Amino acid sequence: MDKLNLESLLRKNIQKLKPYQAKEIPCKIKLDANESPFPVKLSDFISEINIHLNRYPDPEAILLRKALARKVKLSHENIMPGNGSDELIYYLILTFGGPVLYPAPTFAMYGIIAQSVGVETVECSLDNNFDINDEEFLKLIKLKKPRLIFLSSPNNPTGNTFSTDKILKIIEFAQKNSSIVVIDEAYQPFSSKKGFLPFLKDYDNLLILRTLSKIGFAGLRLGYLIGEKNFLYEINKVRLPYNVDSITQYVATEALNRFYPQIKKFICQIIKERQRLYRELLRIQKIKVYPSEANFILLQIENSKSIYRKLIKAGILVRDLSSVINNALRITIGTSEENEEFLKTIRKILGET
Repeated sequence: MDKLNLESLLRKNIQKLKPYQAKEIPCKIKLDANESPFPVKLSDFISEINIHLNRYPDPEAILLRKALARKVKLSHENIMPGNGSDELIYYLILTFGGPVLYPAPTFAMYGIIAQSVGVETVECSLDNNFDINDEEFLKLIKLKKPRLIFLSSPNNPTGNTFSTDKILKIIEFAQKNSSIVVIDEAYQPFSSKKGFLPFLKDYDNLLILRTLSKIGFAGLRLGYLIGEKNFLYEINKVRLPYNVDSITQYVATEALNRFYPQIKKFICQIIKERQRLYRELLRIQKIKVYPSEANFILLQIENSKSIYRKLIKAGILVRDLSSVINNALRITIGTSEENEEFLKTIRKILGET
């Protein structure tokens, strides 16, 4: 019997696509995925949980949307939750199509999802300070007429916020060229900047993405899109039914309504540790360290792949970004003890003890 030729059945854009790599490498200290180092005790929720799992979840996630809306001081009608921000990025591209424009380097899923649904991707390289090259960006808007523009600020993996003036210039120019701008604020809770929520009322082509993943609830996979009702109505047409499960809805709602002061305390601890880790890294001569407004720090170091492997051997997992930025590693902010162990280990590896 002839074997099925699987490749011949694949769409051409899928044949060329490389999957997002989220490898699990067992290590005693995990500083690779931009998660919060502070575990949320589910016993705080499960002891009271009263969900009938034989029934479907609330398809509109009303209580969750209201809890999220209170935090951003908008109506719940301006909120759409998703199974992580990834799902919402997928819905956006599925709804509006392409081309899809974004800076590089940035969050890989903008390009991966766009390619997976068969729309054109357009990258615009960041400048030497990892800020937006606004002149080149505006040229690409005019030339390519993108349906969607994604801007992650603070940006992953560089950690910096983009210049507010440059972003506003892009939003205004995009508005004239019928392009939608999506500001991905996954890391905004760790930033000294206020973000772009105040500008929603001024621009009808602006949408904002946020998530609970970075502030202690990565396991829930809950992202949310903020925008005008008419936008969300159209995106809702492609949303899969019951996309946010009952347990996620319940735990996230309780966390936002009852435990948010504790979450804010964790955020403050992460920011404090980020500042301390940054200062300590600056003292290591063989490392170039970049300032961060996120819950991670980007650094460059000679022979980064070798350093990465040595850190794993010592039981510390960081993110190797050398395929994206030359000799780059990304370090998630851990607990004080984890950060101290990382500093001790990297100094030892570099001979700077």
